Amino acid sequence: MELTRLIFPFLPRVTGGELFEDIVAREYYSEADASQCIQQILESVNHCHQSGIVHRDMKPENLLLASKLKGAAVKLADFGLAIEVQGDQQAWFGFAGTPGYLSPEVLRKDPYGKPVDMWACGVILYILLVGYPPFWDEDQHRLYQQIKAGAYDFPSPEWDTVTPEAKDLINKMLTINPVKRVTATDALKHPWICQRSTVASMMHRQETVECLRKFNARRKLKGAILTTMLATRNFSDIVACVCVCARVCVRGVLADLVPVSSVLTAAKSLLNKKADGIK
Repeated sequence: MELTRLIFPFLPRVTGGELFEDIVAREYYSEADASQCIQQILESVNHCHQSGIVHRDMKPENLLLASKLKGAAVKLADFGLAIEVQGDQQAWFGFAGTPGYLSPEVLRKDPYGKPVDMWACGVILYILLVGYPPFWDEDQHRLYQQIKAGAYDFPSPEWDTVTPEAKDLINKMLTINPVKRVTATDALKHPWICQRSTVASMMHRQETVECLRKFNARRKLKGAILTTMLATRNFSDIVACVCVCARVCVRGVLADLVPVSSVLTAAKSLLNKKADGIK
């Protein structure tokens, strides 16, 4: 009888809430701050990879702060989809993750391994710098086509003030070929991280904070809807959930970001779809 090995990582208690929520509450946020954030994230990923663990669900919801103190360490949480690999092993471990952070190789159902976490780190870094994701479409099929093609860019004017070094690191993380994608170890050696004081910009990024606030509102609403869907298949309950979130969760910010009608349409569609291992 073959037994499946289960992973039970020891996680210290964290009390500081989500990293992305902390950022929008700050009075000052710069590219250098983003560099420091991704460095801590990469250090966690590097530790996992050196221990033979692939997280497989890197996303903002799983980036928590150790405490509410200023400068608290960023911690990686939720290892529910984590797998154990041997060295640089690549294999088909199943379709798992969160849509906007899935790597091209997972979407192609190719063998995969540690590089999937680095792709997700690239998506996270992109968001940290401008407040919105590199790949986005309300239609999941079109979203997946974007990801598989690596179809992202650095549009003006928001990217005009981001240093070339930051863009270079993103490009290295969002490399379609997983063999050529930067590793966590090498990413930590990138000038934008290890030479932060002289390379990364110190300019306050107000536009990023504002966009990130809206991005947080969108994902919070989506999370509330999905939670409701897990508890009930009653569409009227989902309608009530959307209305409450729109009134309370974001204090009006959501109204000009995600029309309630479109959210309800998407929720109605999701009721008829199978989860297929995706969060």
